[in-house]
Amino acid sequence: MAPTLSATQTPIARKISTHAVIRTVLASGSISRADIAKLTGLSKQTISDVVRDLEDDGWLKPVGQTDGRPGRNAITYELNARAGLAVSIDLGGTKIAAAICDLLGNIIAETKVATDPRGGMHLVNQFSDLIVELALAAGTTADKLRLVVLGSPGVLDPATGHINVAPNIPGIDAINLRQVFSDRMGIPVIVENDVNLAAQGERWRGHGVETGNFAFVALGTGVGMGIIANGALLRGARGAAGEIAYLPIGGDVFDPGGFTLGTFESAVGSVAMLRRYTGFGGRNAATVADLFAAFNAGDTSAVAAIEETARLVALAIAAIGATLDPELVITGGSIGARPELVNAIRGFLPRCTPYPPRIEISRFGNRAALMGGMGVAVERMHDDLFGVKLKDA
Repeated sequence: MAPTLSATQTPIARKISTHAVIRTVLASGSISRADIAKLTGLSKQTISDVVRDLEDDGWLKPVGQTDGRPGRNAITYELNARAGLAVSIDLGGTKIAAAICDLLGNIIAETKVATDPRGGMHLVNQFSDLIVELALAAGTTADKLRLVVLGSPGVLDPATGHINVAPNIPGIDAINLRQVFSDRMGIPVIVENDVNLAAQGERWRGHGVETGNFAFVALGTGVGMGIIANGALLRGARGAAGEIAYLPIGGDVFDPGGFTLGTFESAVGSVAMLRRYTGFGGRNAATVADLFAAFNAGDTSAVAAIEETARLVALAIAAIGATLDPELVITGGSIGARPELVNAIRGFLPRCTPYPPRIEISRFGNRAALMGGMGVAVERMHDDLFGVKLKDA
C-alpha cells in the first residue's frame, strides 16, 4: 500500500515542519539532517523526528553519506520519487499520448495510440485500458496511482470539468468526462484544455520558466492558445480565454459556416493550408508534411501557401500582443513547430505591429500538453501530500 500522511493525527506544527523538510529536500536533492536543520532553522531534534517519520512512511530514502567533513559521516536523504505516481494523458483527434510520472516529474512509462474514432464513452474505456497497461510497464498497478491529468481539445468549464465545444472529438461534450473517468478509475481526475496544459508545460520546464507573461499558440489541425498572465493561467469568464480559432481573421466572420471551427482556424489550419496550396496551382502535396517538403524544394505554390498562412498568423499574434502584451509567444503543434512557418511569421510581424513579441518554437514539439499534464500532476501531488493549507492553521 502506498504511504500516506495522516492530516488528522499530525499537529499543525508538525505539518509545517514536514512541509519545510520536504521543500528543502526537493530543492537540495541529496542532503543530511544537519544541513536540513541549518537551511530550515528547525531544531536538530525536530528534524530527526520528521526525517525518521518520513523515512518510515516511505517518503524519504537514505542514499549515501557525507564525506570530506570533520567528524563522523552523516547519512544523506532524498525524496523517494516513486512513492507518488500520476498519469498525464493528451487526447488528440487522431492520437492519444500518455505517460506515468513520479514525484519529481520523471517519466516512468510512456505510450501513444490511435484515438478511438467513436468518441464518448469509448474514449473513457480506452483511457482506462491505457492506464492499466502503462501501470504494468511502470512496475505498478493502476490502483496505486494518485491522480490523472487529462488534456482535451475544446472549451472547458473550469468549475465542472465539462467540455462544452470539441468539434474534433465526437461525443466528448455529451458526457461528464471528469466524473465518469474518475468513477471508473477510483482516483481524482483533472480535465484541462490541451493548449492550456501546453502553456503550463512551458512554464514548468520550457521557454516560459523565466517569464510570467507569455502565450502558447498551437497550430495544427486546429488552433488554440494558452495564456500565462502574471505567472498564472488565464481562463476567462467561461473558460474560453485563448480560443483564437474564433478570431475575426482570414475570412468572413459573419459567415455562420465559421461558427463551428472558427474563422481563423478555417483560414490557417492544416486543411486550409492544403486548400490554399491547391488554389495557388500546387499539385504535389497530399499532406502538410508534403507541403513543407515542396516548400523546401522551392515549389512556388508551396512558398505562396506557407507565406500567406504566416501572414495571417502574424496578424493574430499582433492582435494578441495588443491585448495581452506578452513578453514571449511560443508556437507548437504539428504546424506551429515548423521553423519554415515560424521564420516567415517573424518576417511579417514587424510589418503589422510596432512591438513584435519574441517568438520561440516549443522545446517539447507535440509533447507540450503531455509535459504540462505532468507538471500539473507533480504540483498537485506535492500540494496534497506535503502542503500546509491556511484553513488548517
